[in-house]
Amino acid sequence: MGDCNGHERQSRISRVARKLCGLESWRRRLPITIWLPKYSLHCLGRDAIAGITVGLTSIPQGIAYAMVAGLPPQVGLYSSIFPGFVYALFGSCKDVTVGPTAILSALLAKYVALSPDFAYLASFLSGCVIMLLGALQLGFLLDFISKPVISGFTTAAALQISASQLKSLFRVTGSSGNTFIQALVNFFTNIKTVHLWDSVLGIASIIFLLLLKRVKVHGFMSGACEYMVRARNALLVFITSLLAYFLYKGSITPFALTGKIEGGLPAFGPPPFSTVVNNQTLTFSDMLQTFGFEGLAMPLVAILESIAIAKAFAGSKAVDGTQEMLALGACNMVSSFAQSMPATGSFTRTALNHACGVITPAGAFFKASLVLVSVTLLTEAFYFIPRATLAAVIMVAMLSIIDFSILTTLWRNNKSEVSVWALTLCVGAGAGLEYGIAAGVGADVLRTLAHAARPHVHMQPCKVGAAVCSRAVLPAQLQYMSGRRTARRLRAEAAQLLLLDAKHLRHIDHGVAEDIITVIVELEKEGRRVAMWNFEAKHQQLFEQINSAMKGNFFNGIDIEQFISEGAARSTNVNF
Repeated sequence: MGDCNGHERQSRISRVARKLCGLESWRRRLPITIWLPKYSLHCLGRDAIAGITVGLTSIPQGIAYAMVAGLPPQVGLYSSIFPGFVYALFGSCKDVTVGPTAILSALLAKYVALSPDFAYLASFLSGCVIMLLGALQLGFLLDFISKPVISGFTTAAALQISASQLKSLFRVTGSSGNTFIQALVNFFTNIKTVHLWDSVLGIASIIFLLLLKRVKVHGFMSGACEYMVRARNALLVFITSLLAYFLYKGSITPFALTGKIEGGLPAFGPPPFSTVVNNQTLTFSDMLQTFGFEGLAMPLVAILESIAIAKAFAGSKAVDGTQEMLALGACNMVSSFAQSMPATGSFTRTALNHACGVITPAGAFFKASLVLVSVTLLTEAFYFIPRATLAAVIMVAMLSIIDFSILTTLWRNNKSEVSVWALTLCVGAGAGLEYGIAAGVGADVLRTLAHAARPHVHMQPCKVGAAVCSRAVLPAQLQYMSGRRTARRLRAEAAQLLLLDAKHLRHIDHGVAEDIITVIVELEKEGRRVAMWNFEAKHQQLFEQINSAMKGNFFNGIDIEQFISEGAARSTNVNF
């Protein structure tokens, strides 16, 4: 027997080794080796068009999201370049576009307020955490974040980010605030400082983007018009920048401009493991304490966004979650050496990539290349981008992720999920996004525990001859916290004969079994009978180990008449 077990163990180890070290496994971890040998000119053309189109959108969004985080504009562009190159090597989903996003920028802002170095370290640490979770195949942890929590969190994030842009849209004084409530309070407190022409430009930009978004093109010019609609953000930035440039040449500056952007390549090097805040040096340990437990929200949200987007655009194809996590981790780790902020999959840019017909992850390479050219050669032109225009771009982008439609479905299906959604939204908008997602997950845990503590035991009356019988159908799971409630229910509704039907039961805790045995003993002392039907062998063994007298209560099959007649010296028909 020992030799047999040893052989099985060796065989299992051998299979695992072949799986980890086989050529196919390594190719799966470097997807470019799969699609590049089959690459064609047709693929090149389609990927180039998609990459350039997405790149035109990435430039204004990258600048805008860097400003949301409180970082220099070029950091947003760097965060579109280097993750793009890395994802082209390691990414397994052709549509996904990795770069800065509004939600990550909002989560990062309070740390950047202390020092920009926190952004670069956050990128590195997020990459490490994501890579570790991917390597350990712990992506299942995200399954504990429910749809109501995700929806409430993204809606809170969209509201907070939109509210923070009111400052730039209307050019009011004061701070943007770290929460939705703070941003609104600041706006209305300083509403008398609104600048007319920034407000006009910002509102006109929003109307322009919303109108173009709803344009349906037909006819022989449909191709060119469709391309303009898809690149509407870049088109708006180009038009308003020209307007600002010509007004500037005429010595008129009615709008707040982006200002000088440091062009060229970033300063390559390891991310900062220490920084200076208010003339005080913070060590790596101090920076970790500053991030705290709340800092884990960034890598978790990055994974959540990227995997959800990949699944949304994969269609019928399976998504390799482990590979996507490894790719996303590599994107953040590598880009942290190039002064980049945390990056993840972007829904807006991924949708645009998909609509443009991208064929392989090479589209990310062309996108990154275009942004690289712009940051090295065109930064002088970025000086004239009005801040109100960038605020409009962000606010319109946020409209696509505000999700109130889910409320109807949740209300009809499970009203407790509405409470989870509302709690996540309110805490996220009032106290901070990371607290919102923590509150939502905590509420879900309490909801799950409450459900486990109150299992549904279906009681069905029946007859055994003249005797009244109660049939109790036990649920699949009986957790320890449900013991007393289940026992009380059985005690209260037990008739002359109590039939415990365990046909659905798959798990029962020791404490619950003890509580049920206590009820059985009490009922039998009162002269009532308890029959235990369809219990699995392991469950029978548990009851018998607790109380050996339970052995005579078990039976299987459908011949209850014989069982009752043997136990109660009577033979009758059973009618359910």
